[in-house]
Amino acid sequence: MTTTTKTLEQKIQAAVEELVREHLAACEAAAAVAVRAAFERASRTSSKPSPRKSARTPAPRRSREKMAALEERLCEAIRRHPGETMAVISPAVGATARELNRPATSLRRKGRVRSIGQRQYTRYFPMGE
Repeated sequence: MTTTTKTLEQKIQAAVEELVREHLAACEAAAAVAVRAAFERASRTSSKPSPRKSARTPAPRRSREKMAALEERLCEAIRRHPGETMAVISPAVGATARELNRPATSLRRKGRVRSIGQRQYTRYFPMGE
């Protein structure tokens, strides 16, 4: 090899090494920014108290008159839609299925409706009054 070839080879090697160093420095800077941002997000979210079941405020109690009115509306909706699930009946009553849980239980205990099935597959039927 001649000296010009060696110097050319050395120049290329030096240029490649410089490029690799620049690339590694850019990657290191990008990683540092990403880590800093992740820690900032984590510290912002962890400073808030986590919601717990015990921290929830209970829904306000419904009066006896409201419960009786809700029972009547539910009973009438069950008469209009016999054999349907609470998901179908609840829009006709104007309440959520969860809100109708207690009135439905009361109607069953009083013998005004009967239910067949479990959980979301429960179907409601009117009883002869």
